[in-house]
This record gives sequence, C-alpha cells and structure tokens, in this order.
Amino acid sequence: MSDDATKVDPLLNKELSSLLVHGGTTRTSFDETCEAIFMTSGYVYKSAEEAEQAFLQDGKRYVYSRFSNPTVAMFEERLRRVEGAEACLATASGMAAVTAAILCQVKTGDRVVASRALFVSCDYILTVILPRMGVSVELVDGPNLSEWQRALSKPTQVVFCESPSNPCLEIIDLPAVAELAHKAGAQLIVDNVFATPLLQRPLEMGADIVVYSATKHIDGQGRCLGGAVLGRKSFISEILHPYLRNTGPSLSPFSAWILLKGMETLDLRLERQCVTAAEVALTLASNPAIKVVIYPFAENHPQRELARRQMKKGGSLISFDMNGGKDAAFRFLNALNFIRLSNNLGDSKTLATHPATTTHSRLTPEAREIVGISDGLIRLSVGLESAKDIVDDLTQALKKS
Repeated sequence: MSDDATKVDPLLNKELSSLLVHGGTTRTSFDETCEAIFMTSGYVYKSAEEAEQAFLQDGKRYVYSRFSNPTVAMFEERLRRVEGAEACLATASGMAAVTAAILCQVKTGDRVVASRALFVSCDYILTVILPRMGVSVELVDGPNLSEWQRALSKPTQVVFCESPSNPCLEIIDLPAVAELAHKAGAQLIVDNVFATPLLQRPLEMGADIVVYSATKHIDGQGRCLGGAVLGRKSFISEILHPYLRNTGPSLSPFSAWILLKGMETLDLRLERQCVTAAEVALTLASNPAIKVVIYPFAENHPQRELARRQMKKGGSLISFDMNGGKDAAFRFLNALNFIRLSNNLGDSKTLATHPATTTHSRLTPEAREIVGISDGLIRLSVGLESAKDIVDDLTQALKKS
C-alpha cells in the first residue's frame, strides 16, 4: 500500500473556519504558502503516448484549462468541503452555474417547475430560453406549498428555487419542496447565494444540487465574477461536466485564486454583516418613511419561524418598501453619503439598489407586483462598516426622502 493511501486527511473533522482557510490547498514542489495561480490554457506531454493516455483518462491529468485547472480545482475542493457536497464544479459566473445546472438535465418535452420570485436573469432562462427549447415551465408562489403540490402532481425533471429570494427575501420550505420534487421524479436545484453555505445547507434538507454566484459573499469585495454547482459525484461527473467541458463557461484561474482568498475571511465577514444587518433592520422598522422592512429573522417576516429552522442567521440582505413610491426611493438613494448605489451584493461595502429600475427592470410592472417588487422597494446589502455609521447615513437620507 502506498504512503498516499495510508495518509490521514489533515482536515478530517475540522470546523468550517479551518476548511475556509485550508480546504483544497495543493502545493507545488516549491512549497509555497499561498495557493499558486496556474495561468495556463494548456499542458504539455513527454510523448504522444502520454497525450493519448491523458485524453483517454479524462480528469486524471490536466489537459486543457477549459476542462480543468489546478487553481480552479483548489477552489472547487474548498467549496465542496465547506458545503458538505460530494463534488463541485466552478463556472465563469453565477448565471453560468444556474444555466448549466438546469440545461444539462433537460431536453425537448421535459418539464420544469420553479418559484416565481427569482433574480431576473434566472427568470429569463426559465421563461424565454427553456420554452424555445420545447421545455415547459410552470412558476408557482414559492411560500405556498399547495401550489407546489399541484404543480408537482405530474412528472417533472427539474425544480428550481431561490431561498431567500432576490430581492424580497421569501423563504421556501426546502424539505417539503424536496420531498414533492422527488415524488415527481425531479432534481431540486437551490440557489443559495443569499444564505451562503455558512448560514444554510440545502443538501442536508433534501436538495440535490446547490448553485452559487461566487461573485457575491464568497469573493465579498467586488473584484471578480465566478459561480459554482455542487451535488452528488455522479451528477457532477457524468451529467454536468460533459456539458461544461463542451460549452465552455470556464472560471479563470486568476478569478479562482481571488475566490480562494475571499473564502479565507468569509465566516468573519458574514458574522459581522449578519449582526449589523439585524441591528439595521430593527432600526429601520420604526422609521415613518418606511412602509415595511423585510428581513428573514425580523418579528414581522411572515416566514420567520421557517427561516429560523433553515438558516443559522438572518443574512446580510434587507429590503424595505418606502412610502411615496419611486420618487421617494430615488430621493433617498440620491441623498446617501457613503452607502453606495450598486446592483451587486454580499460586498464588504454597504450597497443599495432600486430593483424595479435595475435588477428587475426587465419584468413588466404587473410581474413585479406579483412578486412584491414595488416602485418604493429598496434592497440593502449590509457591509462591514460601523452599524452606527450605516444607520446614521440611512436615517439622514430617509429624512430627505
């Protein structure tokens, strides 16, 4: 038996904070401390026979960075360990991850069921691209289990949802939907980007596949794009990998390296952001300029108990609906001092956006109304600044709105 076969995994039974720093790290013969960046498109062989064997044994040897890359592999392995998944593949963006996770499983004549409250690009995949392929799609009210039961009373291939949803923070009963999906013969895909793997573990609640925009909390500093798909090894290697290999939404090695660095501080950042977000949500709830504050752990959230069962903390995102509609919302945004206007989220900087005219502007007013995106809705991504400074800036801007 080789030494490698008897070596004990040094990260076995280690806690998440340790996995976030050390998970997946492989070193070259130089024994570098920081993970190496392998900025190479291809790899060389000592002989034609070696090249032949490399392609016959796909995955056991690096042959082309569209297929796999050492730096990207380190990011995939680190995230896999943190998520508790059997396997992970990274993509060039979060939307590449969502698209690949769905499209690799469906064909003409298949059926997909999804929650209605979605990021607008996810909605586009489901309502525009899939129907062009001859795939039928049914959207349901995510928190309403009776709608899931009705929609999943007939054979379905894929079920997709966000929980919490973007931007109104709806919570889906993941164990219940997973059970219904499996009875219908479907694989449940959960977009876990708002919760991150530190606050919610969909695979432990029955989900089959988890997708991320690593651009958000995993990077956490607004530097790069990235995505990931996690699930069972058989799905990742036999169904997803051939799709990604041949369609090419590859993650850059440099971006993978940035994401590795982001993961090292993810738990520290998210802990601070969650504490601050809870404080900010509580303060905003008493402001007369605001109609309603939406935060998963807030007393007024209609699914607060479900959120507390499924999530460890309430997250770093808050939404609030302002009295006065779009005009008041714009006055508020324009009056902010150091809080920045941006459609990104999960950043170390506090960011605010007006979903009706930015992230969800492609939807019709009627479609936005159905999912709760009013003209007065603001989405706030809480960063690492002082809670007092965030509240002070929000308060002075609300007075001017």
